[in-house]
Amino acid sequence: MKVRTRVAPSPTGDPHVGTAYMALFSMCFAHQHGGEFILRIEDTDAARSTPESEQNILDSLKWLGLNWDEGPDVGGPHAPYRSSERLAIYQQHVQELLDKNHAFHCFCSSERLNAMRQQQMATGKTARYDGLCAKLSRDEANTRVTAGESHVVRMQVPEAGVCTVHDLLRGEIEIDWSHVDMQILQKADGNPTYHLAVVVDDHLMEITHIIRGEEWINSAPKHILLYEYFGWQMPVLIHMNLLRNPDKSKLSKRKNPTSIGYYKKMGFLPEAIINYLGLLGWSMPDEREKFSLAEMIEHFDIQRISLGAPVFDVQKLAWLNGRWIREDLDDEAFADRLSEWALNRDHLMQFIPLIKERVDTFSEVVPMTSFLLAGMLDLSADAFNLKKLDQSQIKKILQFALWDLEALQQWERDHINDLLAGIADSLDMKLSEFLLPLFIAISGKSVSLPLFDSMEVLGPDLSRARLRHAINVLGGISRKENKRLEKEYRGLSKPQP
Repeated sequence: MKVRTRVAPSPTGDPHVGTAYMALFSMCFAHQHGGEFILRIEDTDAARSTPESEQNILDSLKWLGLNWDEGPDVGGPHAPYRSSERLAIYQQHVQELLDKNHAFHCFCSSERLNAMRQQQMATGKTARYDGLCAKLSRDEANTRVTAGESHVVRMQVPEAGVCTVHDLLRGEIEIDWSHVDMQILQKADGNPTYHLAVVVDDHLMEITHIIRGEEWINSAPKHILLYEYFGWQMPVLIHMNLLRNPDKSKLSKRKNPTSIGYYKKMGFLPEAIINYLGLLGWSMPDEREKFSLAEMIEHFDIQRISLGAPVFDVQKLAWLNGRWIREDLDDEAFADRLSEWALNRDHLMQFIPLIKERVDTFSEVVPMTSFLLAGMLDLSADAFNLKKLDQSQIKKILQFALWDLEALQQWERDHINDLLAGIADSLDMKLSEFLLPLFIAISGKSVSLPLFDSMEVLGPDLSRARLRHAINVLGGISRKENKRLEKEYRGLSKPQP
């Protein structure tokens, strides 16, 4: 049996280091066994998936050296490799489940479902579908479907008993069926949910081993049951522990930069990032800390994966990156990498139009553009002492801007301009006053090069990271404050990005 693994990211945001983490281990396991590693795009969330996000994922993983044997860009015998291009396949399998009475049409309204869950939680029960529509006869269900009544398709789940999940690392995990929901497999618009798509695609693409995060353990019974319903052999499951913030909470962009693009912009070497991700969940036989991707593949043993809580420590990553710079780059290579990072002609040409009319000598260029070539700025709360804005107003401006910018896919100065001007207008503020905190967060100064152009040059990852950094410098936002701001933000009348 040829080992085949996959990574299946969703193109709904910035490429996440957690995606790279799972891709790294999936690729190492497959290649160590002479097998194949597949990249599949799970764009079942049609409303949030974007081509820009997909391209960022492909570019980021390639930059890290995590290349795949089959995927949407390179093709392969199991194409297509995007969920959105496989709808007919999913619909065929949904119909098979319906025909075998392993699934049923559900016509319940969102109001009924919400009331049902609230009642269940109030009585201490697990919030799960109560099976009302599973009791409908097939004729009645088909009549309602034919009449055009809105519905979804749910899977049948045993009412009692235990599902045993076999995990290669964790052994046997028992989960009561009473805790497993009757998962929606097909949404009202006819699109599949992730749970159906991942099972069908993994089988048809002949995936033999699934390496994924521990958050999927509770979903394993649904997937196991679907494999049983279809009469297919279940792949081997390997659930790895999630990356954590230093405070042991789940890695999140509010507490730690999570975008691969951020680390690229900061000047980290891809070799060091891969080394560090490998070190977080695994160890070399000789316990050395510095190793290459090729060395990790050569010595990879799945049993050496640690089930401890891996803490993603940016300072430790920076230390390891420093070792790679000093030990693996001679002066020529250092110069080449530095030029490739930010001093290349294409990058310089982005901001020369911003400075050419503002300088009289070349010696003025470095102080004027230093913030465009820097990582995180050395800010203090005093930098935000503004006459017309107090600290709470400044944090609100930064947070509202951040929320909108996180949803912005076309990172161009005109789109950034329109978006931020829209927030200022919604808050009934002069744009110049609204932008002051943003100038400081982005450039470190209240007066600098044009803000929108500068943000385009910096890119989305570093621009958003600087806004988060500024909020933290100002003391951060408490849960209570965040809840209040979210309510106000949702109530704003502004154009969508």
